[in-house]
Amino acid sequence: MNPEPSPASGSDDYLSRLNEAQRQAVTHGTGVSAGGMASSPLLVIAGAGSGKTNTLAHRVAHLIASGADPRRILLLTFSRRASVEMTRRVERICKTVLGDKAGSLADALAWAGTFHSIGARMLRE
Repeated sequence: MNPEPSPASGSDDYLSRLNEAQRQAVTHGTGVSAGGMASSPLLVIAGAGSGKTNTLAHRVAHLIASGADPRRILLLTFSRRASVEMTRRVERICKTVLGDKAGSLADALAWAGTFHSIGARMLRE
C-alpha cells in the first residue's frame, strides 16, 4: 500500500508552520507507517500555550484535504467560543489548501461543537 497522496494543492506548505511534533500529530494515520502497517491510535497531551488548538485544526483540515468526509468528523470542545474558533480555523486552513474546492465547510462540519451541544443533539436524534 502506498501512502495517501498529498492534499489537492500538491503542497504541504500549510504544514510548514507546525513544529515536528505537531506535524507528526497532524499527519498521523493518514497513510501507511514506515513498517508497512496501518498507524496506531494517537493521544496528544500538551501544556497550555503549546499549540494544541492549532494542531487539532490542522489535523481536521488535513483529514478533509486527504479526502475524509467532513460530515463524519466529530470535533468536540469545552466552550462555545472554542468551538466557533476551531471551526473557523479548520475552514480557513481548508480554503488555503483546497482553494475553490473547499466550498462551504460551515455546514459540512455538522458534528463540531461543545461536548454538551453534541451530546444533546445525539439524545434528540
